[in-house]
Amino acid sequence: MAVFVYKFGGTSVGSVERIKAVAEKIKKSRDQGNHIVAVVSAMSGETNRLTGLAKEIQSSPNNREMDVLLSTGEQVTMSLLSMALHEINCPACSYTGGQVKILTDSMHTKARIREIDDVKVKKDLDKGRVVVVAGFQGIDEEGNITTLGRGGSDTTAVALAAALKADECHIYTDVDGVYTTDPRVEPKARKLDKITFEEMLEMASLGSKVLQIRAVEFAGKYNVALRVLSSFEEGEGTLITYEESEMERALISGIAFNRDEAKLTITGVPDLPGVASKILCPVADKNIEVDMIIQNIADDATTDFTFTVHRNDYERAKKILEDICSDLGAKEVTTDDTIVKISIVGVGMRSHAGIASTMFKVLADEGINIRMISTSEIKISVVVDEKYLELAVRALHKAFELEQE
Repeated sequence: MAVFVYKFGGTSVGSVERIKAVAEKIKKSRDQGNHIVAVVSAMSGETNRLTGLAKEIQSSPNNREMDVLLSTGEQVTMSLLSMALHEINCPACSYTGGQVKILTDSMHTKARIREIDDVKVKKDLDKGRVVVVAGFQGIDEEGNITTLGRGGSDTTAVALAAALKADECHIYTDVDGVYTTDPRVEPKARKLDKITFEEMLEMASLGSKVLQIRAVEFAGKYNVALRVLSSFEEGEGTLITYEESEMERALISGIAFNRDEAKLTITGVPDLPGVASKILCPVADKNIEVDMIIQNIADDATTDFTFTVHRNDYERAKKILEDICSDLGAKEVTTDDTIVKISIVGVGMRSHAGIASTMFKVLADEGINIRMISTSEIKISVVVDEKYLELAVRALHKAFELEQE
């Protein structure tokens, strides 16, 4: 019998009616002879509600107690879904992450999974039961409830699929698959039937919100076939898997973009060994992640050092640079929080030259100035002014014929 792990996000279980619909979907698959493990998120809005309550009590809530509190959201969903399954004569059993047991480290609010004891789950599956698991949570060696951070339910589902050697892990969301780009920006965006783990990792890291990057990393590491589907309509969705050498790959699989970028430059820094570390170490010490980096050397033995950060970290990073500017003997700090990053992604780029030149020509023809460039084996990213985002995405989508099958 095939084993499937289904994960249902907050919008998929956002009401009693939707939970009942999910139960019907699960029962249909079970009646076809499949073993089913369902991983559920909290009902939409519930995590925010609980967080709000906590902040009314404590301005900076204790991390351990936040884990105890937030884990209840998924537990409500798991029990309601199990009840819905029983109501339609589909045997089911629910478990918290700790009951499974999903063992994690002790980093509260952002724990990492260490191992999964799959004995209970397998026994229930062998008895013909649907196993419903609360996502986003586990338990550490001391018995403390932990949560896995943003996207934790996706990670729970993939980890269970790996432990159970499931045939596929289905991530049910409010979209029906992975698209060549965001359909809200380019209405001609096309749903992809397949995409590789490498491409999906790039898309997720570059701002695509379909899947959390940790879940994709986990799936790639343990070779778990992932499929993204809609909870609200039938369809095959998008399969995320390893590249098949016999497949003829498109040059570009998709265009990702991130609106949450900010750029900072410290100019006139003496060009001496160790200058990059003197700039970036204080930033890293404040747990600020740096994305793109450019260093330009001038004729007067000074350098201009530019990097980008998430817009949420913009003000903190700016303050750090201003504080170290005089110590470095630099000229000034300039910043810009009205930029975006646009990236073209595709494993087909490995074997085709001229992709970058095509991208740059398309943007030039539209009068869009490129502020920064970054490349890897399967992606090219550029930073442009925020006002050009939609124009750039549509022009690139057309130029690389991504609307074509």
